Amino acid sequence: MARILLAEDDEDLRRFLVSALEKAGHAVTSFGEGASAYEEIKQETFDLLLTDIVMPEMDGIELARRAAELDPALKIMFITGFAAVALNPDSKAPKEAKVLSKPFHLRDLVNEVNRLMAA
Repeated sequence: MARILLAEDDEDLRRFLVSALEKAGHAVTSFGEGASAYEEIKQETFDLLLTDIVMPEMDGIELARRAAELDPALKIMFITGFAAVALNPDSKAPKEAKVLSKPFHLRDLVNEVNRLMAA
């Protein structure tokens, strides 16, 4: 079981992701934007940051960069329809971050999370 911090601004998708990850045995704390997620990560320890890239207030790349500065051992996965943005070297996204492109099946997300946590 992993402690996952999820940042996704699409409320319906966020609800589906939380449900799928909790059914797979993970503990999930979720937020609809990056700034609140960042405040939480300053207070609590997580195994994985699972974040969308395009969000209001603080985008996922900035969230991931700041979170990695706080906890270099934190694993990071972007879930996005804009994979090219995350993979662009100029984006300053943490280099170890994984990218899962939308749309994806919930089973694929759970499998990727489990793989990342086992690594």
